[in-house]
Amino acid sequence: MKRSNFTFTSESVSEGHPDKVCDRISDEVVDLFFREAEASGMPASDVRVACETLATTNRVVIAGEVRGPDGLCHKQSDGTVKVDEEKIIAVARKAIKAIGYAQDGFHHEHCKIDVLLHGQSAHIARGVDEKDNKDTGAGDQGIMFGYACRETPELMPAPIYYSHRILSEMAEARHSGREPVLGPDAKSQVSVAYENGKPVRATQIVVSTQHMDGGLTSDDIRKIVEPYVLSALPSGWVNEDTHWHVNPTGAFVIGGPDGDAGLTGR
Repeated sequence: MKRSNFTFTSESVSEGHPDKVCDRISDEVVDLFFREAEASGMPASDVRVACETLATTNRVVIAGEVRGPDGLCHKQSDGTVKVDEEKIIAVARKAIKAIGYAQDGFHHEHCKIDVLLHGQSAHIARGVDEKDNKDTGAGDQGIMFGYACRETPELMPAPIYYSHRILSEMAEARHSGREPVLGPDAKSQVSVAYENGKPVRATQIVVSTQHMDGGLTSDDIRKIVEPYVLSALPSGWVNEDTHWHVNPTGAFVIGGPDGDAGLTGR
């Protein structure tokens, strides 16, 4: 029997969440390879980038297998490939700076970045190179995808969509300078009540956000973030029955990779 009345919860993490930081750095490395390939005239279908990133206190490790233009991948006399580490480090620092990390435990200028990228295995590359449709091949990796629905204009389920929106509103306020006390690392959860299969209201809202002032209480943080939460949700979705949990564990000053190691793909 199909249930039409239920509550569903989804979580979103901010751009400064440690795993998101790693995703962003890996994305920037991929983009770098395609930009350099285009500039050199190398076909995009010949580019290979499998890039994993790990981040912890003032340390970033970028590892994986690649194939790219000569400006990035320098072939050695022994047949191995040496990647231009300076270019990789530059895009990684740029990504960390754009996110907003300039704290003692994780600073875009001072964190140590290790680049452990090397040439793609010829055996793996062969699985794609020898196919006629090599522009659609991916060696041994693929992309997973979900589904679309009519609950929101973006065709995403309401709980995850509004969790994303809350963090987007907060990130915009932080980047614009309106809320300098907010840090880059944050999470949000929205529990949505469904009636007759339709999302109708928020029953529970959870927001945990890093803050740069250690003297602020959870109540102080709620006063800061509540306007952005209300702006992100549809009118009428929040009422006196909605349960709020803002920084429920207390102070959240040490955040990002300094507080919790990050890894791509999590």
